[in-house]
Amino acid sequence: MVIGENESAIAADVQDFAPRAIPLTNLNLPPAGEIHLWFLDLSALAGSLRRALDGHDNGSVSLTTGQLRFARRFYLRLLLGAYLGLPGKEVKINRKQRGKPVLDASVHAVKLHFSMAKSGDRLLIGFSASSHIGVDLEPAQRAARNALGVARRYFSAAEAESLAAAPAEELSEAFLRVWACKEAVVKASGKGIANQFARFTVESNTLRPAAVLQFEGESANGWTLALVRPEPGFLGAVAVRDQVTDLSAFQLIASS
Repeated sequence: MVIGENESAIAADVQDFAPRAIPLTNLNLPPAGEIHLWFLDLSALAGSLRRALDGHDNGSVSLTTGQLRFARRFYLRLLLGAYLGLPGKEVKINRKQRGKPVLDASVHAVKLHFSMAKSGDRLLIGFSASSHIGVDLEPAQRAARNALGVARRYFSAAEAESLAAAPAEELSEAFLRVWACKEAVVKASGKGIANQFARFTVESNTLRPAAVLQFEGESANGWTLALVRPEPGFLGAVAVRDQVTDLSAFQLIASS
């Protein structure tokens, strides 16, 4: 999806995630100004693997908490390895002071930023070769308990005021949109979530493109923010500390 010249926001929610089948080999790194998003249904991938092993079509497989944790790490390394031209087990990941995972620069000369968000057995992973990136994934029907109270306590004053003025039937969607966008921005900033939500303002009007409107201590024009809907029932957000001109979205599937 190409973004208009000099725009800092994507004009519409990204909904088209092109299927890409395992095995993945030698993925091209995102060029400057482009980001790649990958959406994974871990239960469906596990079901496809079981079908390949025993020949029985059981659809999706219910995974335990431990299995989900393992699957997330496995597929992150699988994708990183495909970009780096390495087996996933050879990918070395470190964690920065605030827990943000990064490639081990002492092992990998290639610069590749990434961010991962989970919602149950669904996974969203974003990649950028030129800029810090953050992603978030939320169930679209997530109930916003005391949305206005949360907004007044944690969001910027402008966001809280905008949400308070939203029609009652639109409040839940508007709140979730702001929450997802703010999570993505904080992840991209690498500063952790504590005391960060009120430092910046994102677009809360559901009729307008996602955007960072104001950021304390820095220019909001240096950010690109987008909403994604990888499948019905899920809302995602991606934030990049740069001007993005292209976004490519994929869904990882098992080989047919």
